[in-house]
Amino acid sequence: MHEATNKRRGQFFGWKLAASLAILALCFLISLTFGAADTTFRDVWLALFSNSSEKAVLTIRELRLPRELAAMAVGAGLAVSGAVMQGMTRNPLADPGLLGLTAGANLMLAVTIAFFPGAGYMGIMVACFIGAGVAALLVFGVSASKQNRFSPLRIVLAGAAISALLFAAAEAIGLHFKISQEINMWNAGGVIGTTWKQLAIITPVIGLGIIAALLLSRQLTVLSMSEEVSAGLGQNTARAKTMLFIVVILLAGASVALVGNMAFVGLLIPHIARTVTGPDYRFVLPVSAVAGAALMLVADTLGRTINAPYETSLTAIVAMLGLPFFLWIVNRQGGALK
Repeated sequence: MHEATNKRRGQFFGWKLAASLAILALCFLISLTFGAADTTFRDVWLALFSNSSEKAVLTIRELRLPRELAAMAVGAGLAVSGAVMQGMTRNPLADPGLLGLTAGANLMLAVTIAFFPGAGYMGIMVACFIGAGVAALLVFGVSASKQNRFSPLRIVLAGAAISALLFAAAEAIGLHFKISQEINMWNAGGVIGTTWKQLAIITPVIGLGIIAALLLSRQLTVLSMSEEVSAGLGQNTARAKTMLFIVVILLAGASVALVGNMAFVGLLIPHIARTVTGPDYRFVLPVSAVAGAALMLVADTLGRTINAPYETSLTAIVAMLGLPFFLWIVNRQGGALK
């Protein structure tokens, strides 16, 4: 009976994932077609499947294609990291941006630009990883109770306080070393100007993080119930949390290194995914990755088109989509955040 139920659930999930992938493919096609420069579906086809050197085709191949691939990678990475954090902490408000990871990565970005200007893109990415990890340790250290338990409310409050402190420190470094403009441009959040070289560095890290999260999805599902259930089933909760923590740092650090500060993607998407798939993270994580990629494609396409030929900040568009949802979650689940 249990086997038949699992088989039926897996079949339903297969259809849902296929539908999600179809929507993602449509968003990808639209994002490559529309923008400040006039292009057509024919141009997109030639850019993807030919060696044509027409101007419109080159625009798509050299400018839009790496940009949209970056949007997909970052959207998937942030969505999966948010889902992992929500499951691991059993906190519906968990998100790499809200819990200080992006603020920590941003601070290390400022430090790298100020003290190691020749570090290069790889150096910036490593610095962002370190910053994200330190910030997360600070947040969890401040929010931990004497029994080593984590209250969702304490985590959110600690995340807000640590984020404010780290962003202030980054701003102070920017003002002192006169690099505020560089930091602010990074913090504007966006994939404009993404190169194939940057993609070659960042996307393998995000891909590795997503694969690791999928391999740990069973442990994450058990952890999302309660630590008592996890321990009762013989799971090494400390080891599982450590591995999941590393996954979150990889995904959040790589994403911030590519697009800067980007909140709400990791908060919004996992809730949508759980509505579609249920609470099993074997299903939540793949749908979160696909939906996160689709959301970033839509947001970037809007950013390029609603005020063309000028760019609208990707961070602003995502915030406009995510803030109402954040307030709805607070209102709906406020009683659980204690």
